[in-house]
Amino acid sequence: MNTKNFTAREIDRIIEMAWEDRTPFEAIEFQFGTSEKEVIKIMQTHLKSSSFRLWRKRVQGRKTKHKKLRSQNVSTFKSTRQKSISNNKISKR
Repeated sequence: MNTKNFTAREIDRIIEMAWEDRTPFEAIEFQFGTSEKEVIKIMQTHLKSSSFRLWRKRVQGRKTKHKKLRSQNVSTFKSTRQKSISNNKISKR
């Protein structure tokens, strides 16, 4: 796992992005440098076990969570709320 120590705010944002149906793991990796395996580990560490199981069941095989499984007409991972989130690298481009 990545040895970077995330702040509580960064962990909260990673968890929020992981719960979002339309945010692929590639977007989390782009923004935080954290792979899908690392996101899973973060979720497992910071969620209750029942919440983690619910999340894993929800995202496994979900086409919107994996960029390569998405249809070709979905070319961006920026959500409609993205610009309103402060301290977000993507929204500051």
